[in-house]
Amino acid sequence: MSAARADRDGEHPAVLISASILNADFSRLDRVAHKLERAGVDRLHLDVMDGHFVPNLTFGPDVVAAWRRVTDLPLDVHLMIDEPSRYIDRYIAARPQTITFHVEAPESDEQKDAAIAAIRAAGQGAGLAVSPRTPVQAVADRAALLDVIMIMTVEPGWGGQGFMPEMAPKIAEARALLAAAGRGGLVHVDGGVNHRTAETVGRHGIDVCIVGSALFQRGRDASEEVELVREGVRRGHEVFFASSLEPAVGAPAPIEG
Repeated sequence: MSAARADRDGEHPAVLISASILNADFSRLDRVAHKLERAGVDRLHLDVMDGHFVPNLTFGPDVVAAWRRVTDLPLDVHLMIDEPSRYIDRYIAARPQTITFHVEAPESDEQKDAAIAAIRAAGQGAGLAVSPRTPVQAVADRAALLDVIMIMTVEPGWGGQGFMPEMAPKIAEARALLAAAGRGGLVHVDGGVNHRTAETVGRHGIDVCIVGSALFQRGRDASEEVELVREGVRRGHEVFFASSLEPAVGAPAPIEG
């Protein structure tokens, strides 16, 4: 993957598609990985939930490591857990490309800073996620340390929720924070993203679309959905870059393995 994946007109950086595997068949990880690779996704998004920070319970670092064994696609781990600093070494050992946890996690500033430092020391990308009720400014003090800011456009904890369009302006705010900090980070959007909502997030300059349930609907072609999301974001990017002071080329480099 190039540092700035040019769109087909050569003017705008192309969006990256990260497939959320929350609704996948976990009995055949290899089959799911190969399906998503064929569909043309760029990354895999792994949602870790502990039943405390959010009501749902998913999986832990051993499953992340299993995904690492069945695909060469970059892995983005999204920790929706109460104590990221307590478990961060185990997720680092599973060898994802990025690890993002929530700024709202009930840990001290020192613990959060230690978790970010550990991720970066391992050569992996560190990220903070921002829930709908949290302003983007909550991550401003750490923007210079981040490779990912993840904007939640649903309440964290469950797949298949409806997209919250009023959260989309946070994407541009997060881009501005990373730019001001001089970081080559990427803004991810998580929640309800599909071909119907892609143009909206594109209009706010999104870098990475996390697409979940739309890729696993029975009777629907995942590769078609991926291309439709790209097309929608492309239309939105035309508006964003036309009205933005940002340069149209030179998108920040994604974290790669």
